[in-house]
This record gives sequence, structure tokens and C-alpha cells, in this order.
Amino acid sequence: MKRSVSEALFEKSKTYFPGGVNSPVRAFKSVDGSPLFIKKGDGAMIWDEDDNAFIDFCCSWGPLILGHNNPSVYQHIVDALGNGSSFGAPTRLENELAELILSNNPFIDKIRFTSSGTEAVMSAIRVARGYTGRDKIVKFEGCYHGHADALLVKAGSGLVTFGNTSSAGVPVAFANETLVLPLNDAEALRKCFEEYGDQIACVIIEPIPANNGLLLQEKDFLLLLREICTQYGALLFFDEVISGFRVAFAGAAELYDIAPDIVSYGKIIGGGLPVGAYGAKKEIMACVAPEGPVYQAGTLSGNPVAMAAGIAQLQELIKPGFYQDQERRTHLFTDKINAHAKAKGYAFELVTIGSIFWISFDNSKHIRKSEEINPDMTGFKHLHSALLNKGVYLGPSGYEVGFISAAHTDELLNKAADLFIAALDEIMA
Repeated sequence: MKRSVSEALFEKSKTYFPGGVNSPVRAFKSVDGSPLFIKKGDGAMIWDEDDNAFIDFCCSWGPLILGHNNPSVYQHIVDALGNGSSFGAPTRLENELAELILSNNPFIDKIRFTSSGTEAVMSAIRVARGYTGRDKIVKFEGCYHGHADALLVKAGSGLVTFGNTSSAGVPVAFANETLVLPLNDAEALRKCFEEYGDQIACVIIEPIPANNGLLLQEKDFLLLLREICTQYGALLFFDEVISGFRVAFAGAAELYDIAPDIVSYGKIIGGGLPVGAYGAKKEIMACVAPEGPVYQAGTLSGNPVAMAAGIAQLQELIKPGFYQDQERRTHLFTDKINAHAKAKGYAFELVTIGSIFWISFDNSKHIRKSEEINPDMTGFKHLHSALLNKGVYLGPSGYEVGFISAAHTDELLNKAADLFIAALDEIMA
């Protein structure tokens, strides 16, 4: 595979940006070679600056559930842009996207748009603290909630610990307000609330943890979270930046039929443009300025071009059968690869939920905690390289998930599965 143009661009970019990138995982440090510089995308395909073509399973890390350059999304963006790119004032499009979301989501009454998932989570944490009058939050090891200071923490030893900072520049005092628990551990959860229950503002969790492997949780554990939060007066916060509008229109909350108190969204609701949002019942959202005392603002919040893209995308998602077909085509792809791996006796499996899949070299569908993941990513590194050479693009990290879009046709998925199987045979030989 030709890489000379991408390599030259990367060398130049390193003189402009830390590590040559504007988001760390893009640097290809976990896999072979230098990052590919992408020139264009259309449908389920992308092309790099060396004119290599790839079947894309990264989908911009999830937002492109309709694929690249979807005609309806494209036209909505062009039409909105024709009226101006930003006003810093209310627009009709904000109302339209909010109505589309709220009228199809029984878990929230009001919503506030932001410019990213990180911003949405950060703001919603502030709302939880303002509403409850408490300071501490609980998060789970293996769940990622953006790069806000209080959430860049990791667990220490013992069942219940204060978080330790996992990034330079995060004060220990910030981390000390964050309690970190292992996923899927009912005993640790109960002990945490027995000791700190009256100090906990909220428990934040990815109901489908998909940033550190695909750590599918037992529904009973999520139900226990709901029960304990209610018992102690803490808010249950579902971070659905990835799972929202991906596994169902109203996300994992709809899939599992569990009502959170606060939800954050992002990715898909922007149609490929930068958008985040958080929402809750009206009594909680009444805390948010200018209605209440919790301040949060954003110059580009509710940006009209992003709102237009989101409207176009979500109008497709509410059509009958959309999510059923997404899941069917995902299994068409993953089942074919898994059947081959099983027949060959490979320690390998694609773990799936909805239209999300994750590459596991542990050969187990029951990994529910981050510490259960094999830290040796050599297999993924070799597979990623072999797939690139065959024209299949995955996100460059073995901890990240892949996505199926509506643009991935049955024919293309069968072709991709065959290429995947050939790459797997090659690295397992």
C-alpha cells in the first residue's frame, strides 16, 4: 500500500501539532506505520491522500451511522450554510432537532445542546451537583466520559477508592471528588454507597461501555444502579455519547428499558458535525441558567449547520425497521467471520451489540471489566496492518470499537468479511 503522501503530511504535521495530531489515538502509535491522511469519503468508503480506497468501519468513531456524504445530510448542510454558518442566537433548527429527539425519547423532558460530548458530560455533572447539593461522583473503571478533569481518573487498590489522576495537569483535589469502582461489581457498589451515599451527586456510566473494549454489562447490574441511586437520592447518569441513537433511537436506556435521571449524547446527533447534548426531566433541567443557578454556555451551541445535519440524520433513524436492519447486517458481517475463526480454532471473536462490534483476541463474549482484557495488543496490531493492506479501515486501537453504517450493503459486508477472514488467516499462520 502506498503511503508516501500520508507520510510526508505526517512529518509536516508534527511541526504544527503535539505528536502531529489533534487527537491522540489518530497518531497510529498502537499500530504499524504512520497515520493515513484521509482525503474524502462516500457511502461506506474512504480514500486517503495516496488514493488508496478502504471499506470504512471507523465511521468517524461512530457519528456516521448513515455513512459518508449521505445525500440528505449533505443537502441539509448546504441549505443551512446558504443562510449563514453561525449566529450566536436562537434558530428554528434548534427547535426542530430538539422536538425530533424529545418526542421520540420518554426519558427526558428538556435538552441543552453543546459542541461536544465532553462538554455535554462536564456540564451535566455540574447540573447533578447543583441539583443535589452534593460534590462527589461515582464513575467506573473502563468507562470514558471525555477529557474533563474530574473524569480523567483511574482506580487504586481496594473495592472503593478515591480516583488517582490519569493525566498530568489534573489536580489531585479534583480527582478526590471522584470515586472509581469496578464495573459489574455489586458488592463494591453497595459498599461505596454505604460509606459515601449522602455525599454522592451522581453515578455516571456508559450503559454500554465502548471506549475500552466492548464491556457489555449484565442488565441486573444496571438495574441495581437504578435502585441504589433512587435509594440514596443520587442521580443516575447514562453517558450515551456512543450508544445513544446507535443501539436504539433513545439509546441503551430504551434497549434495556431503564430510566436514567440525566443522559448525555453526541456523535450521531450532529450528522458528522461537532455536537453534544445533555437532557433530563424538567425539574432537573430547571437548574440550568438562565432558568436556574447552574451556569453553562457556548458560542457555537445549537450551531444551525450542525442542527440541520442532525435533523437530516435522525429523520432517517426514526423510520420503521432502521435499527433491526442495522443489527441484521452487522450479524451478516460478524457471524461469517466468527464462524470461520471458530472452525479454525482461533482465539478470536467479534463481540457485538446493535451495529457496534469489537475485536477480541480473548475468545470470550463475557468480558465485563477492563482488567479482564488481555493487554497484549500484538494480535490487533498485526490484524490492523493486514486489513489496511487489503483495503479495510479500522480505528487504530485494539481498545476501540467498530461501527456498521446504513451505507454498508450486504454485498459490501460480505466482501469485507472475506477480506477480514483472509487477513485473519494471514496473521494466524
